[in-house]
Order: sequence, then C-alpha cells, then structure tokens
Amino acid sequence: MSTLKNMSFASERFTQKPMHSPSGRLLCFLIMTGIALGFFITNPVSAGDQYLAGSPVLSASLTGTNEFTPGQEIRIPVTIKNTGLNEFKFQKTSIVNRDDLPNTAKFLTVGLGAGTSPIIIKSDPQTLGDLKASSTATGTFTARVPADTPAGIYYLPVVLNYTYLYNAYQYGVDTIEYSYKEKTDKLTIPVTIKPVFRTGIVSQDIQHLNAGTEGYIRLVVKNTGNENAKRAIVMIAKNPGSPVTPTESSVYVGDFPANGTASCTFKASVATDAEAQTYPLDVYVKYEDHTGDTVVSDISTIGIPVGNKIEFETLQDKRYIKPGEKKMITVQYRNTGGATAYEASARISMVDPFTSNDDSAFLGDIAPGETKTASFLVTAAGSASMKEYGIDSEVRFRDALDNPVISDPIKFTLNVGTGKDAGDGLPASVAIPGIIAVILLAAGYVIYRKKRLQ
Repeated sequence: MSTLKNMSFASERFTQKPMHSPSGRLLCFLIMTGIALGFFITNPVSAGDQYLAGSPVLSASLTGTNEFTPGQEIRIPVTIKNTGLNEFKFQKTSIVNRDDLPNTAKFLTVGLGAGTSPIIIKSDPQTLGDLKASSTATGTFTARVPADTPAGIYYLPVVLNYTYLYNAYQYGVDTIEYSYKEKTDKLTIPVTIKPVFRTGIVSQDIQHLNAGTEGYIRLVVKNTGNENAKRAIVMIAKNPGSPVTPTESSVYVGDFPANGTASCTFKASVATDAEAQTYPLDVYVKYEDHTGDTVVSDISTIGIPVGNKIEFETLQDKRYIKPGEKKMITVQYRNTGGATAYEASARISMVDPFTSNDDSAFLGDIAPGETKTASFLVTAAGSASMKEYGIDSEVRFRDALDNPVISDPIKFTLNVGTGKDAGDGLPASVAIPGIIAVILLAAGYVIYRKKRLQ
C-alpha cells in the first residue's frame, strides 16, 4: 500500500490536482496501467532457454572417390560435419533466449594442405560460414598430382578455424553479455594414389619414311610407372594434323612390369604433300591393371623425321623428229628426291601428231641424284607442224616396302623439224635394232624382278 500511496503522491505532484477529483483518479489509473504493462513486457510469460554446456564437434571426410591417378589435376571435395551437442538445458520465464547456440561453429573456414605428400594444393582456405549442429558444409580444393608420384596412401592435413559461444551472462531481465572462444581443429583425410603404367621412349629408329611412301618405325618402349601391366599392347596413333598415318599400329607385348622394356616395329605411311621435317606421333599402351580392369595409359608424343618425296626431272636435251618419221628418242630421268626408287620404269603419253607402239621403258633402281636414260620409239604424223611440243611422262616405281608409287607428271620437249644435235635420238636406219634393244631390256627386267621377289 505504501508503494501505491507514494505513487499516488507523485501523481498528485505531477498533475498538481487533488487525488479525490475525477481527473486525478483517471490519471492514477493510467499510471498504474502503464506500470503493469511495463512489468509484463520486461518479464515475458514465455520461458527462455539456457545451456550450461556444449560446443561444436567437427569431423572431415572426402566426398566421392579418394583414388587419383598421377599426372592429373584433380578436385578434392572436403566435407565438414558438426556433431556437437548441447547439455543441461534450463528453461525459466526470467531467462532471455540467446542469439547463438554453444554447439554452432561460427565463421568456419577450412584449409587443405599437402603434408608430407608430393601432391600440390592450388586452392586457398575457404570460408563456409556458420555450421549448426547436425549440419554439413563442403569446400572443394584444386590440386595437382605430379606424374612421378609413388603409389600409396597419403594423409592430407585439414585445418578448421571457427568461433563458438563459450558463455552468456544475463544481467537483470533484458541484458546479456556474450563470451566467445576461437578454436582451431587439425584433422586429416586419406588420399590414395593408384599405381599406373607410364609410357617412356628409350630409343627410336625411322627407316624409309619419305613423303608419299611407307616406312618402318622401330621403338624401344619402357614402363616408367609403378604398375606391373598384364596383356599389354603397345600402340601408335596419328596425331591430329600430322601427315604420318600408322598402317600397322599395334604390337602385343604381354606382361610388361615396371621398369621393363619392349622392342616394337610399326609401319606408317606419309602423305604425298608432306614436307621434309619432323612430325608428331602418339604412343600409348593398353593393358590390364592389378584389379583386372583394362586401362589405357597416358599418351606420349614423339617426333618422326620425314624425308623428301621421291621426285624426278628430265634433262633438257634437244630432241628432233621430221614429219612422217619413225624415230627412237631418248629421255634422261634424274631422281631429285630423298630416297631410292626401286624397279623404276618411265612412261610417255603420246598426243597428236605423235604415236608410239612402245610408250614405256625400264630404268631399274634409281638412287637420289642418279640419272637413268629411257628410249621410246615415236612416229610423227606427216601433217605435223614444224614446232616444239611438250610431252607428258611419268615414272612408276616401288618404295622400300615394295608399295607401288607413281611420280608427279614430268614434261620434256620434242621438236618437229630438221635440226641435228649430237646424240639426238637414233636415225630411222637403226629403228629395228632399237626395238631389239628394248625387247632385251624388257627381258632383263623380268629376270631382275624374279630374283628380287625370291
């Protein structure tokens, strides 16, 4: 009563009106109502929660596969889980609810290191935010596994930094003082590096590989990895944009242990428009690994030197024939290419006003820079104009692997006139002996061919 009385006196002093007056009683009622409302506002009827114990409990794991291959750039997803519990929960109407729970990891950051492993971690620590209890968050890190990384299990360190609510002190019914702690957890995750076969080239020997021909590629291949391969097949493949195309591209090796070597011979052809230079070729191994799976090794690219194309030119001798004359003419062919043309023969294409019953001549093997002479029996029509004519010819030959090849067209000139040059063909009086000579040359070619094929 004294409290109410004092309050009424205060009210009277404030209003300067007698308490028993109607206006005084109304003012007193409003003051008492305000005090009651203030009491219920500062002291809510609902109960508040308070936890006397609890903190985050964090663990780290790798999401997805933990097996990686040397020589690759990889992504490592690290998942953080919070299994922390809150203990000793109290509820009172006088307790104000806390903004944070003790088992929430606030401002969580995760960092991944290499530890003692040769793995190169390329990503910086990542911020994951607040992690409540029974929740997870994932940070993904980019890493590089060097090609020479030994197989085995490596433990990568995971560092977690976070803050959590350590205590909260309540003053009165409306004031709370929060106390936080910073903490660092150091964990590890296991990463497995698989054994692999790695293709190494010990030596290479390139034979007869020229533009427009086929040749041999002999390789000594080494398993520089740590996987003992089974049922291994060494293979070569065309590198995009290269004119070198394998024609025999695989060699079965069988068991191919680590540090073992194998000698392999392949065939390849080269496009006719290739230049004399070094071109790329891909080498790899298909094998069965220690788990029984069929695996293809990484590609090893090597350089293949290609020689000049086999080409010919004719020497510019003056050749004359009279209108209506049948005459043996000679043409000299020089090999200006980078390899020997085997079993070569020359052929001419006659056009009006010329005809020939014998348009081919055997030349034999022609080495680079060597010259061979061919003879052709040509008849000029009586109506032939007195001028110089261009005659198309070609050389047919075989490359070192006995593949047939035809040269690019080769032109030489034939003059219809009365000119006389030393060595300019043969007179008509020796046409018959010339034919006999051609027959003998053809017979010699047949005998040579049979001996070479034996």
